[in-house]
Amino acid sequence: MAHTSAHVAHTLAHHIGEIFGLMGNGNAYFLDALLTSTSATYTAVRHEAGAVVAADAHFRTSGRIAAATTTYGAGFTNTLTALAEAAQAKVPLVLVVGDEPTSGPRPWDVDQIAMASAVGVRTYTVGRVDAAAATVTAIEHALTYRVPVVLAIPYDVATLDIGEIPSVPGPGHSTPLAPSSEFAQTSLDRLSIALAEAKRPVLLAGRGAWLAGAEEELGALAETTGALTATTALGRNVFPDSEYDLGVAGGFGAPEAMERIREADVAVVFGASLNQFTMRFGDLFHPSTTVWQIDTDDRATNARVGGFVRADVRLAAGELVSRLKARNACASGWRETVDTTADRVYAMGSEFAENGRLDPRAAAARLGEILPEDRVVVSDGGHFIAWANMFWEPSAPDRLAMVGTAFQSIGLGWHSVAGATRANQDSTIVLTTGDGGGAMALSDLDTAIRSAGGRGMAVVFNDAAYGAEVNLYGLKGLDKSPMLIDEIDFAALGSAAGGQGVAVRSLADLEVVNEWKATPVDERKFLVLDLRISGSVIAPYQEEVIRVNS
Repeated sequence: MAHTSAHVAHTLAHHIGEIFGLMGNGNAYFLDALLTSTSATYTAVRHEAGAVVAADAHFRTSGRIAAATTTYGAGFTNTLTALAEAAQAKVPLVLVVGDEPTSGPRPWDVDQIAMASAVGVRTYTVGRVDAAAATVTAIEHALTYRVPVVLAIPYDVATLDIGEIPSVPGPGHSTPLAPSSEFAQTSLDRLSIALAEAKRPVLLAGRGAWLAGAEEELGALAETTGALTATTALGRNVFPDSEYDLGVAGGFGAPEAMERIREADVAVVFGASLNQFTMRFGDLFHPSTTVWQIDTDDRATNARVGGFVRADVRLAAGELVSRLKARNACASGWRETVDTTADRVYAMGSEFAENGRLDPRAAAARLGEILPEDRVVVSDGGHFIAWANMFWEPSAPDRLAMVGTAFQSIGLGWHSVAGATRANQDSTIVLTTGDGGGAMALSDLDTAIRSAGGRGMAVVFNDAAYGAEVNLYGLKGLDKSPMLIDEIDFAALGSAAGGQGVAVRSLADLEVVNEWKATPVDERKFLVLDLRISGSVIAPYQEEVIRVNS
């Protein structure tokens, strides 16, 4: 005989190998069963939000689903911001929580189903006879729709003996959406003609292209059409040939590269949502550019799109290549005339800004040169997000995760490290955060240092302010005092938590990174770089936000 919580634990562990959590009354028996009788790996966090964020970051940096677990009530409500972020970013994960008894709520219970629904997350409640089946259903829902799912275990059900743990069918795998309809086929015919006739084609791909495994097909399409390529921030280097790539599109893009994209006569967008930042608030493409979008969404995601094909991007790209070859289409030859290396150059600034503090561009550029090559970057939210995106080129889409940007949240950075560490056990994990978000997430500073150890480092862009607010509202003349932070010594905090903290006031201080790399992994500590930067340097993407809101 086995109790309900054991049914959930065994079934979950059969399909998900990594669980992040914080124990409480509502999940104590689930965790006991998980740790004593399954092979799943459990990583303890210090804040419930950290459990969800770690599972989120695990998927973003590997493509493999993970789970989180917390108790009911306050433990669950602490996860809501992280759940909202995962829902808006379309990240699949399963959150196992306790819940009110089936007999009715106690004075401290809240309507968890309603709260989860409010942030776009569905709840599956475990019953007395369907615990294993409900667990598989929750996993299947998360994977099929690429969303977080809550799996709730009512308090009075958690320890009920409900028999032997059954063997239930595993979660189904959805079939890639083929462009098989008459409309999709006709649209692909039209698009292939447009690409064959294009003089200056551009292909733009996002995270959806990586999730679809479309790298090879997109590379073949770029070669067949002679197109220049670009990606969203979350689709970096999904195209296999970097020689003709313009880098990241939108506010993080280099100025000359963005002007080059505006020269396109035909642009095709694969698996990218075309949000306001990627679109540079409507200025990414020239008004005369013909824009097509291919996505599994049921409609175009931006008013600028003139032609839409609903399909898996790998299948659609492959069909376009076949059509172009069948009509003996010739490559445009445009990309051979463009110096993409020159187009992708950013302004780096001098070492110090006018106030004597480090120019963040110079510091980020130097770090881009010396950070370990085999790295996975996890980013918090805040004004500073530009610097890693501009100067730390990731080798693939899953080597850079920005947890918080979908929901415009800060304070999820330290939590992300554990998830990325478990997902990438041979790589260096690099956190980039600001002092505002970094202070907000300090509960899991210990988790980051404990989980990553000598394979981890954090770069704190410390300007003693909430930079985005200063740059937008401070410049409008609002009182700056709520936007400022007494300077926090993150180097000291890092050392106190068991890492190696270093205050960086000059580029020479960054030599510690080379010393750290030269030290054997098992002999070095988690490195916390406290970059004392100037807040007077405004990121280009922020200047676009200022322009639109001024």
